[in-house]
Amino acid sequence: MTFYPRTAALMQRGIDFLGSQHAILCGAMSWVSERNLVAAISNAGGFGVIACGAMTPELLDAEIAATKALTDRPFGVNLITMHPQLTDLVAVCGRHAVGHVVLAGGIPPKGSVEAIKAFGAKVVVFAPTLALAKKLLRSGGDALVIEGMEAGGHIGPVSTSVLAQEFLPELAEDHLVFVAGGIGRGEAIAGYLEMGAVGVQLGTRFACATESIAHPAFKQAFFRANARDAVASVQVDPRLPVIPVRALRNKGTDLFTAKQREVAGLLDSESLEMAEAQLQIEHYWAGALRRAVIDGDVENGSLMAGQSVGMVKQEEPVAAIIDQLMRECETALGRR
Repeated sequence: MTFYPRTAALMQRGIDFLGSQHAILCGAMSWVSERNLVAAISNAGGFGVIACGAMTPELLDAEIAATKALTDRPFGVNLITMHPQLTDLVAVCGRHAVGHVVLAGGIPPKGSVEAIKAFGAKVVVFAPTLALAKKLLRSGGDALVIEGMEAGGHIGPVSTSVLAQEFLPELAEDHLVFVAGGIGRGEAIAGYLEMGAVGVQLGTRFACATESIAHPAFKQAFFRANARDAVASVQVDPRLPVIPVRALRNKGTDLFTAKQREVAGLLDSESLEMAEAQLQIEHYWAGALRRAVIDGDVENGSLMAGQSVGMVKQEEPVAAIIDQLMRECETALGRR
């Protein structure tokens, strides 16, 4: 593997934390970030992360074991904090001695961080505000990912560039901060590293890699798309705290709007509790994403993609993608 000295120097704290050659994480994309892509990213010097999503503990157990069979390099597991079996999923990670657990989707439930640390793993957290970031880092988070609204999947309301300017001057000296959202080229990586980030996270850039199991029709939809095709979902009812999701516009976008109305109606009739309503929305996304990624239904399924999708033009091996990103970053730093 080629060595990139300027980039490596700025990534060093992230490299030491992850145990990978480059401090480039793959975002956890349900149905996409599975054993094949995760292992390929780790084998190529990045840091793969299994997207647990709505998996049962049994499925996660099998996925971790299968990933271990494909790589001897470090990788992590992303767990959704609202998963009803979170405690059992953490236990599965413990049995496999997973080194890094990423907690996403909300504030970690009481005891979850401690349970992860009990088996020696590092905890990576997400935070949409600086105040929450500081709280999570004080409460045991070992590293933080700040993800802007340009990202694919579940998003917050603030852009990556603004989050970086707000968070990095406050946190970068004493904490490990990775930047995510809308990153498609190495020049952007260089800028965030110079601002104090220890690494970056990319999802969309890897979704159509040669090693990705995504259906050919799913990949073709990405190749045809440009940045403005990746739109955020609309919240229909203010009582239903639906986190916006960025995806390529299709019939599935309209179906989600209809699903929200259906769930809101159930809330009206008091036949559904709010927590269950939120779970129904999450299960909808899991099913819609599977239809697109696995079955190739790009009309009715969910084509979750970040705005960097316009930079995804062809199927490439993971190693080539990482090498290109590192080369672009190194060249950009060399011009400073």
